[in-house]
Amino acid sequence: MRFHVVRDRSVTFGFLAVAACGLGITACASQAAPGAASSSYATSPATNTSPATSTTSPSSASAADPGACVTSQLKISLTNTGALAGQAGGYLKFTNKSGTPCRMTGWPAVIGLTASGQATRLRHLQLSMFGAWHYSAPPPVVALQPGNSAYAIVAADDKPAGNSNRCPAPYARLRVSPPGDSGNVTISAWLPGAGSYLPSCASANGSPTAGTSTITTLSSLPH
Repeated sequence: MRFHVVRDRSVTFGFLAVAACGLGITACASQAAPGAASSSYATSPATNTSPATSTTSPSSASAADPGACVTSQLKISLTNTGALAGQAGGYLKFTNKSGTPCRMTGWPAVIGLTASGQATRLRHLQLSMFGAWHYSAPPPVVALQPGNSAYAIVAADDKPAGNSNRCPAPYARLRVSPPGDSGNVTISAWLPGAGSYLPSCASANGSPTAGTSTITTLSSLPH
């Protein structure tokens, strides 16, 4: 198994250089949404170690495998927000706040919640114009030392499709779980760089467009 070790660094806010589409995007640091409730935490019964989730067989796993990151080990936030090429979104940031190394791979589980409480599970993106990202198999395994971070894009179309004149009410909050863990953290879905909450616009066939990428490193995304 190949591990990508993240060396966290400060996110530079300004214009995001998006190589895949040659466009710019204004990236802003996360800030409290107007009237947003404080984040709530619901951790799983697991402790700081859990059964490892791996793309390899148990016989080939390293004895030094740090184990999959669980919610109680992570600080989850939304950063690098903005709008680009018909999409609005940001990067979910997973920071290892514990004193124990762990690893992440695959898609986080994200549920969008409207102000009225309507819940929608965000789909698994295969590509995103927002982060110039596309899926490649197998997804990377990101090893997190204490204090380091991994990322996942969260984005949605910000314009109505077909004959619609407007999109449904946006998502006011996001309920986020790291891959393979049932614990979750609820954060604001406010996108300072876009001046809006995460849109809940549907595609022409009526399916939600909001989705998330697999876990990746900041160096693999425009920032």
